[in-house]
Amino acid sequence: MTTPRTRLQGLWLPLITPFCDGALDEGSLRHLIRHYAAQPIDGLVLGATSGEGLALSWDERARLVSVVRDELDTIGRLLPICLGIGGVATADLIEALDRTASWSIDFYLISSPPYVRPSQRGLLAHFTALADRAAHPIVLYNIPYRSAVGLDNATLLQLAAHPAIAGLKDCCANRMQTRDLIARRPAGFQILTGEDAQSFDALQVGADGAILLSAHLETTNFAAILDHVKAGRHDAAAACWAQVEDLTRLLFTEPSPAPAKYWLARTSLIASAEMRLPMVEVGDELAARLDLEIERRRSVTQARVA
Repeated sequence: MTTPRTRLQGLWLPLITPFCDGALDEGSLRHLIRHYAAQPIDGLVLGATSGEGLALSWDERARLVSVVRDELDTIGRLLPICLGIGGVATADLIEALDRTASWSIDFYLISSPPYVRPSQRGLLAHFTALADRAAHPIVLYNIPYRSAVGLDNATLLQLAAHPAIAGLKDCCANRMQTRDLIARRPAGFQILTGEDAQSFDALQVGADGAILLSAHLETTNFAAILDHVKAGRHDAAAACWAQVEDLTRLLFTEPSPAPAKYWLARTSLIASAEMRLPMVEVGDELAARLDLEIERRRSVTQARVA
């Protein structure tokens, strides 16, 4: 039987948000959805880190969800959608949950409150209050290098017992914490790795899937890694990983998602690499490196076809 939790697995794409002349670029957005709906992905994350969610107005977020769902419906590929929301005050986030309760989404992705550095007891109370209110299941987002405080495994295991908390996007950047949580998590609590450069290790030790910016590129290879790992084909998985491992580092040379946006613009998947301040487009040095890698991968693909 399909349940929300069982859909939270496989390869999820944290979609970038295309802009043009300061506005949401709906043409490029629809082009992206048509492109990735034809790829082996299992879900979309909108308006989160890669989607510059904190730079979006509520009207833009609503339009983002509406356009993506409309395009998926038109295509006939009913991918689940996870919406990123964030903030500091619990009351503000509860208001955000109420505002989006009727939106055509399947999950929320919510990180720890940044800057204020709550205790683990505070985080437990915060996420419990949100889960008690949410109209859609919550995916916790543990990313301490952005939120200043991470969720300890003891706290995560308590939250995993809440029926409205479906799983975790794991960006703790601590391999031992990830392995410990995977070993101890309760049945039905889904763990998706979100740390691109460490994702292969997390999948090998039992992560249920991945939410990877790098999957905007070489999507088929990333999907193949997950399939090979799941089937126990470790040599085949390692061979696919070898083809994308360097990419997972290159795309984070400057603050994300600027490098990925540059790549997508250069390969005509979006019209512009535009970012919103204080985020800026990549510098000339990285742009040159990205151009070389785009051309190298294009040549490899052409050679395979030939």
